[in-house]
Amino acid sequence: MNIKNYITVDFPSVSANEAFARAAAAAFASQLDPTLEELGDIRTAVSEAVTNAIVHAYPSEIGRIRLRMRILNEETLDITVRDWGAGIADVQRAMQPMYTTGGDERSGMGFTIMQSFTDALHVRSRPGRGTSVTMRRHILRRNRG
Repeated sequence: MNIKNYITVDFPSVSANEAFARAAAAAFASQLDPTLEELGDIRTAVSEAVTNAIVHAYPSEIGRIRLRMRILNEETLDITVRDWGAGIADVQRAMQPMYTTGGDERSGMGFTIMQSFTDALHVRSRPGRGTSVTMRRHILRRNRG
């Protein structure tokens, strides 16, 4: 795997930083010359991952979230959103559509949305130790200078 570029950003789990993470992801991904649709998909997937960390990893405290993005082999965007919060006891169950631990106001569609807007999704979690969500999105190569 050939890493062409990367960023790592840590920020507190406050809701205002969801928009920051979305914008940072779009800015970093722009070097791959994505279409507006691809860029929107990336923003949406990152938004869902960061929102999950804010709402579920740190339900009663402010914690740390890490956004790491890498460009692999010149055309694959690798995105990891990591927290050190509550963790997920049953990842398979949590990934089922409509499952949520966030109460009636949550849709339970976060992982489903992430899967829909990326080419690959991998979730690792340990209760009490946090969760790592890694997504990959291939950006079609166009005329790049």
